[in-house]
Amino acid sequence: MTLDQWLRQSPLPKSEARMLLQFAGGWSRVQLITGGGNALADDVAAALAALQARRLAGEPMAYILGEREFYGRRFAVNPNVLIPRPETEHLVEAVIERLPPQGRVWDLGTGSGAVAVTVALERPDARVFASDISTGALQTARQNAADLGAAVAFAQGSWFEVDEKTAHAEKHSYDIIVSNPPYIESGDTHLTQGDLRFEPQNALTDFSDGLSCIRELAAGAPDYLKNGGWLLLEHGYNQGAAAQAILTANGFNQVATLPDLAGLDRITLGQYRS
Repeated sequence: MTLDQWLRQSPLPKSEARMLLQFAGGWSRVQLITGGGNALADDVAAALAALQARRLAGEPMAYILGEREFYGRRFAVNPNVLIPRPETEHLVEAVIERLPPQGRVWDLGTGSGAVAVTVALERPDARVFASDISTGALQTARQNAADLGAAVAFAQGSWFEVDEKTAHAEKHSYDIIVSNPPYIESGDTHLTQGDLRFEPQNALTDFSDGLSCIRELAAGAPDYLKNGGWLLLEHGYNQGAAAQAILTANGFNQVATLPDLAGLDRITLGQYRS
């Protein structure tokens, strides 16, 4: 069987079939076009069969390929972390817009490290700290920071309960606190559909009303923000009003919700002044 023949007989969408063929054989897109008549080696064919079966079972392409592009860079991903999504690039942009020179940023629940690493690379003058409760997620985030050359300090812990020995969780020392927390309500049917079936559930849902983590972050952030510092939270398309109410109740000012490119509520932010 040739490369072209395998592409024609694959039941996958052609774009996905090409990506798997490139991944299994190490070919570029140009090589697939110019070498389409070349025979497919037995070992590559066997690898392709296994990869195709995984995709047909619904496993996300990002996990199969082990990477996903975010803000123009490739980040390693695996089932320990959420797959970075384009909507979260708006969160990065909102952080950068409000980050003063030599500012300090804390990314809570960093996952793959996409937000923290991107901020550190886009703003090398900043001091970026990131934490996560998951050992597997932290390993992935550290790998991405090392691979991309980002200066990010990491610690393990649940929200603000990180290891104090890291000497990064000082009170009233951050210009920006940012998080993309679990915000899908328990029982939401989306959790059993598409890529979400394969992603870590404790990074998707709070196993409650979808707002419990937002409440915890809004309540704890004032202890760690500088006077005039900002809290920025990503959330679901229908949670903007609720997130605004939570931030306002916790003493934040200039509370607002920013839309994503589809015009849906995506980020709620507020400034804290003591």
